[in-house]
Amino acid sequence: MPHVEIKYSDNVEFDTHQVFDVIEKIINKQDKSAGGCKSRAYPCSQYKYPHILVTISLLTKPHRDEIFTQQLSIEIESAIKAHLKQSLYFSLNIEYSLNYYTTNIHRVAGDNLQRMDDKISD
Repeated sequence: MPHVEIKYSDNVEFDTHQVFDVIEKIINKQDKSAGGCKSRAYPCSQYKYPHILVTISLLTKPHRDEIFTQQLSIEIESAIKAHLKQSLYFSLNIEYSLNYYTTNIHRVAGDNLQRMDDKISD
């Protein structure tokens, strides 16, 4: 399950949920085994220039090679920029987990974890 983090100066206007959805769609088009993306956005009120930094973290897998990563990067960059309606500095980083990365679900009795396909209302 990939992770997407977007850090941006808070004067950049865009719909984070639309960008989350388009990134997830592109990743799953390129790699059907990827699954849903755990996504977060962090607007920042302290900055020097308008900027957005998108970090995508994926598990290391044999088919996710340099060509896969380059194609994914090009497509994701283009899709994100289609949602940006102002000039800004843009950064995109696709990174792969190390051997000792742990990912799982922590369940607490009596608590319901929101599923990935549950709709979030604003």
